[in-house]
Amino acid sequence: MPPHHKRAHAQRRSSSRMAGLLLASIAALLSTGCVRIGAKPPSTLLTISTQAEAPAGETVTATREQALFIDLPTAARAITSLRVAVQDSPTSFAYVKNALWVDSPARQFQSVLAETVRVRTGRLVLDPGQFLARRGQVLEGNLLEFGVDAASKRAVVTYDATLASPDGQQVMRQRFSAAVPLSRIDANSVAPAISQAANEVATAVADWIRLQN
Repeated sequence: MPPHHKRAHAQRRSSSRMAGLLLASIAALLSTGCVRIGAKPPSTLLTISTQAEAPAGETVTATREQALFIDLPTAARAITSLRVAVQDSPTSFAYVKNALWVDSPARQFQSVLAETVRVRTGRLVLDPGQFLARRGQVLEGNLLEFGVDAASKRAVVTYDATLASPDGQQVMRQRFSAAVPLSRIDANSVAPAISQAANEVATAVADWIRLQN
């Protein structure tokens, strides 16, 4: 065998041995649970839930002009992440340890708000993201607070609602806020209190919309 062929053969054998050792090492580590793929998962995943659920099988019909479109609210920077915000002072925030939301606060609140408005008003409620054209009434808003106020030990949700008529000629705006006391600020306590505050705000918004029609 020519010398250059011998060198190439030896290199291939060396590469094969290294690949085999690497695979064996990975298999051993996986069997002992020593390999972590991605970031360490949080201890607790949190969510909020609506207290006003539409009955299964219920059908609501309306023209596009009669429908109500509820936009995804814009959110303050402190609550755009999946971490649970705790306001320490007027100028600083911390986050609840070992806890994450399963979805963004804005999307969770939009879901609770839409379901609550549907149940309390009987309106056909639609998500603008599902339709190319919006011809009905439109509810937009800013989610200003969705977390914990450390000084008062309360869960706080604050939402600025803007309701526009189908023709866009009339616009109304109102702020809604609710606070629920907390015994402790930890991963087990914050979600139920924030959920309660979010439902109180959603109920107040739904009743306000009903009064406008």
